[in-house]
Amino acid sequence: MGKILFEHNDKAYRAAVSMLEETGRAAIIHPTGTGKSFIAFQLCADHTESRFCFLSPSEHIFKTQQEKWRAAGGDALGNLQFFTYARLMRMEKDELANLRADYIILDEFHRCGAAQWGSGVKQLREMYPKAKILGLSATNIRFLDNQRDMAWELFGGNIASQLTLGDAVAGGILPMPKYVLSIYAYQKELKRYEMRVQQTKNKAVRDAAEKELAALRRALEKADGLSDVFARHMQMEEDPKDTKKLQQETADSPAPAKTGQGTKNCGKYIVFCANYDHLCEMQQLAPEWFAKVDSAPHIYTVYSDDPASNREFETFKTDTSRHLKLLYCIDMLNEGIHVDGVDGVILLRPTVSPTIYKQQIGRALAAGKKKSPVIFDIVMNIENLCSIGALEEELQQTATHYREQGRTGALVGGHFQVIDELGDCRKLFARLTETLGASWETMYAKAQEYYTEHGNLEVPATYVTAEGYSLGAWIATQRKVHAGKVAGCLGEVQVARLDAIGMRWQAMPEAAWERNFAEAKSYYREHGNLSIPKRYITGSGRNLGIWLQRQRTGRRKGLLEKWQVMQLDGIGMMWEMEEPWEVGFRHAKEYFGANGNLEVPNGYICEDEYRLGKWISNQRSAYAACKRKDGGVGCREKQDGMSEERKKLSAEKIWKLEEIGMIWNAKAGRPAAGCRG
Repeated sequence: MGKILFEHNDKAYRAAVSMLEETGRAAIIHPTGTGKSFIAFQLCADHTESRFCFLSPSEHIFKTQQEKWRAAGGDALGNLQFFTYARLMRMEKDELANLRADYIILDEFHRCGAAQWGSGVKQLREMYPKAKILGLSATNIRFLDNQRDMAWELFGGNIASQLTLGDAVAGGILPMPKYVLSIYAYQKELKRYEMRVQQTKNKAVRDAAEKELAALRRALEKADGLSDVFARHMQMEEDPKDTKKLQQETADSPAPAKTGQGTKNCGKYIVFCANYDHLCEMQQLAPEWFAKVDSAPHIYTVYSDDPASNREFETFKTDTSRHLKLLYCIDMLNEGIHVDGVDGVILLRPTVSPTIYKQQIGRALAAGKKKSPVIFDIVMNIENLCSIGALEEELQQTATHYREQGRTGALVGGHFQVIDELGDCRKLFARLTETLGASWETMYAKAQEYYTEHGNLEVPATYVTAEGYSLGAWIATQRKVHAGKVAGCLGEVQVARLDAIGMRWQAMPEAAWERNFAEAKSYYREHGNLSIPKRYITGSGRNLGIWLQRQRTGRRKGLLEKWQVMQLDGIGMMWEMEEPWEVGFRHAKEYFGANGNLEVPNGYICEDEYRLGKWISNQRSAYAACKRKDGGVGCREKQDGMSEERKKLSAEKIWKLEEIGMIWNAKAGRPAAGCRG
């Protein structure tokens, strides 16, 4: 086996081996595309006598990584066992015992912060306390999870190697991309700003804003349409063989080749969308947007809930035609998977999380790749125009650091090649925003003053300062931007500055949710389930039963966030509870098993607070009502048009109750064991 690891990975590998020997834990934080999975495979190859347990978010990611390892000349790894995090959390203790793991590899280890997956990893670590643990990820921070640092939580801060995206690009590890910035669907936003200008009470401010709005409108109208932008920047390479053949065929009557069918290879691009509806909408625009590149592009679709996604993805990877290849996806390719031959990515979804943003860009970057990829940042509206700023800042910081250390010879590039197809639109928008409202710095200063006076930033939503600044609304907006609920620019530096003056990133409803979840988690640890009666109240006075019922209702209506569902799943949430009648019948059956009858006094309550006596009484009342309506017959037959009252006690329910000794006109007898009056 020849040398497989790139120089930067070889250095990281040696540091990780040393740290594993010293502390038993090591994390490697390298950006997407740098080939960090090879570090784990090299560790397996160099320790054939040890057993490795490799954990990853998906089997597809792992298979792709192994294919690349073998293609690079890597040995078969017979000492490696692979599991997804989801599979791990379902494994029984005897299955875990059979692993006999000497090493545990946590790929994309930041994902272990999720309640479900984290519990499985915790159980595995507890079973193998002496196993050495290597973590791989592009980021150690869970941006939308209170900035949790998983390198500290899992590895105690033992980071063997860390590179930022800026480090990798500036140092030539990853290719310097061409970054094309454009826009779509801005008309609606302009109307909103027109309304804001009209509602401005200060005449001087309104007059200035009207001039800036007019200038912004003219600049946007002059900007080229997306069909021209894509045609200008998509890489279309000549196929020498095909070009020679075409020239011979058209020597007598030369004519230009049809786009996508002649001498041009139009390239492969991954298109990131926000959700399924957005994906469908964007695909419908493909004929308009890409007509000048290829009149018949090959369009593929992948998303996590689609069973055909694997087939679509494989076809996209192996498509060698000259046509433009577009892979529209929602959430499957954010991390872990690289596709050879990808010429760029098209970002169509507003993404606040820098983690996801960098992962998406990373789909077009790969260590050792010579060709510069193209990143099309096609923002949805004018409020998203600052998306590249954080990346440029990171790159500039790296370049400055190189120069301070006298390593300018190792510096490949100090900034992205940004092609702003919007002309002066960004500057005009920033100026208009500044005119219509106080700047971020101004509002931060007001927040500082509030913190100095009150010792916190618990600012009421309607709070307005003495000077007329709506500080409460501004604080609420920062929380929404941070949580990814609205578009906006909130860099890591700004987040840190707000943290320094006591910012609580969760809004009150979210904080309340977390407190209730903590109570549910405590109940689960004690009882092993969440089968909680509706009226159950915790020792701290929280009505946990009602809260859980609301979570079930919220999920059915699509009101719960994905992370909330995952956290509840991790503590055994039962989303589909028993029907009320079935709950009563279960208690009645238990009573009958203990006593041989259903002579239950009306006032009796079972040990779990269930009012069985009242339920039995209700069944007798329903039976009597059913009998009166039928004139004494027909109660045991299902008939069309049966009233809701009669449906409550169907023929099947009557039969089930009679099977356990129900006497419809019996008087209540003595109490049974396990119940109280």
